[in-house]
Amino acid sequence: MSVFLLHCLLIVELYVSTVVCSSRALWKGAFVDAFLARIKKNRENMNGKKIWSRRSSILPEFVGSTVLIYNGKNHVRCKITEGKVGHKFGEFAFTQRRRPHRTITGKGNQGKGRK
Repeated sequence: MSVFLLHCLLIVELYVSTVVCSSRALWKGAFVDAFLARIKKNRENMNGKKIWSRRSSILPEFVGSTVLIYNGKNHVRCKITEGKVGHKFGEFAFTQRRRPHRTITGKGNQGKGRK
């Protein structure tokens, strides 16, 4: 019974790892910048750190800390939770503003055809 249980757990773990890292070969592992790799062991040092490496993956060691992620203009505060593990830092700091479409009011845009 325990061998079957271990086999099931292994299958589930492999499935989860392929879903999280599906765009990268599994044997390479998650990319983490050298700066983040040095401080990942000390979670206390992670709080309030400015991060320019948007391409780095979020590791389970970073959960519970708050970081500042650079978006090209300024740093955006981001609290790291378990749901963000496996994603990239850049996914949580948008680089462009979202602007909704304007609604046309009045007669400003009418009369473009024949008069």
